[in-house]
Amino acid sequence: MLNKLSVQNFAIISNLTLHFGQGLNVFSGETGAGKSIVIEALGFVLGARGDTDAIKDGAQKMSVSAEFSADMLPLEIRQERHIDTDTFTLKRELDRHAKGKAFINNKPVTVSALAQIGRYLVDFHGQHEHQSLLHPSVHLTLLDKFSKQDALLQKTHASYNRLKDIEDRLNAASLSEQEKERLRDLCAYQLKEIEDVNPTADEDLQLEQNLPKMKNAGKLLELAQTAYNELYEDEGSATERAGRAARCVEEMAQLDENAAELAENLNTALAALEDAASTLASYKDDINLDPQALDDMLLRHEKIKRLKSKYGPGIEDVLKTAQDLKQRLHALEHQNEEEQLLRQEWDKAHAQLLELSQQLHEKRLQAAEKLSKLLCEQIRPLGFNAVRFRAEVEMDEENLGPTGADKVEFLFSPNPGQALRPLKNIASGGEISRVMLGLKTVLAPTVPVMVFDEVDAGIGGETALLVGEKLKAVSNGRQVLCVTHLAQVAAQADGNFHVTKTAQKDSTDVTITPLHGAELTAEIARMLGGNADPKSAAYIHAQELLKQAGRQDETK
Repeated sequence: MLNKLSVQNFAIISNLTLHFGQGLNVFSGETGAGKSIVIEALGFVLGARGDTDAIKDGAQKMSVSAEFSADMLPLEIRQERHIDTDTFTLKRELDRHAKGKAFINNKPVTVSALAQIGRYLVDFHGQHEHQSLLHPSVHLTLLDKFSKQDALLQKTHASYNRLKDIEDRLNAASLSEQEKERLRDLCAYQLKEIEDVNPTADEDLQLEQNLPKMKNAGKLLELAQTAYNELYEDEGSATERAGRAARCVEEMAQLDENAAELAENLNTALAALEDAASTLASYKDDINLDPQALDDMLLRHEKIKRLKSKYGPGIEDVLKTAQDLKQRLHALEHQNEEEQLLRQEWDKAHAQLLELSQQLHEKRLQAAEKLSKLLCEQIRPLGFNAVRFRAEVEMDEENLGPTGADKVEFLFSPNPGQALRPLKNIASGGEISRVMLGLKTVLAPTVPVMVFDEVDAGIGGETALLVGEKLKAVSNGRQVLCVTHLAQVAAQADGNFHVTKTAQKDSTDVTITPLHGAELTAEIARMLGGNADPKSAAYIHAQELLKQAGRQDETK
């Protein structure tokens, strides 16, 4: 169960710590006192949306922590979250910069981790939630929650996604003949433009390196010939002079070993000069003075440059484009075959989705019959002596979706002789509240904590007493937190909390006080419209309600 809830700077609550017991715990107080804020704070620590506007004026952050019994969680969740104590604490903070923190037993976690755990701990029913019961779109969700066909629903959803993917591919492939012909012509033209040039990898780099040599061939040849002559061919060339010097120094080395290194250096220099001369000879022989060759190179360079500008930026991109165009042309030329294969694939996926939808339909029919029976049993004691309820399931094979092909609507008849009609067309606010109470009882049998925020809206008198008794029965074996304005509900509680709001000059705050004895009787008398005078009719009526609920000790 929820053992303790601590709230700091949340809405108009400055600092509040509440301790709860098993059974039915009821919050009462004047309208606007802040009863629902406690419920909102519990939702916040369990992963509900946080809003910086909820931070109390003057504070920099808000914080909520909740202590629960560890046995409320499945073993695998406790092991996953390393919870090995009898109790564990969830905590969440949010500051004015919208920066939040979340903790499990003081270990940082994500808010989604709090929400994951929260689903095993608490089921919330807000004061406006029963209005959602008027919308048929919600009925399918509620029925599926009851039927517990999660695995089948997941398979159906995956099958639907696969079908939609095939449809998208089929739509993309289904082009008109005119559009196909236009695309074929465009692809063929672009491919021919590339293939006519037929570039090779790195050819653009080679051209850019060779063009300067071709453009300056005459000057380069003149300079290379002069350099070569200076080194090798002219009388008294550098190589001849270096050779004569080397031979002299070699003779010196024979007479003086200290000249050996100098002789070696001169021989190395001579070898380098001869190598340079040889390279110059090859270089000048490779220079092409043919004007046509230069024109051809310039023209090819321009063609490759144009291809790069259209299909580049690099030559490798041009070659990749050519490959893609070939594949696209092949696909266009064989598109009819591809469409046929996709249509076969679609038929197969559609049949699979239809089969899964049929399985879901059969499971929902079974669940609908069981839900209708259980719900009638739950709400009949709440003032519906002749109530009839049916969850109607209708399959529409032409409208397959991610949840199958079913439409679900709750039909309701609260009075004898009244035909079953859609819930939205017949039920009053008080009747909707009681139906939702019955649904919550049926749909959340394993959740240890249930929260009802003014589930008793729109009812009173004898019906209010029946609802109070029902909430008491629901709390048997679990913990229920309930915000109420009805004395009949408050009298049934195992624990009562009085909520008051105090306003001072510069601030407003909330105080919550456990009620016992005469204080509790006085509060119930107030809820009945009376006062704390022990002789007043309201006070005496409050005592009677407490006695009927088996709480005689509280009347003293």
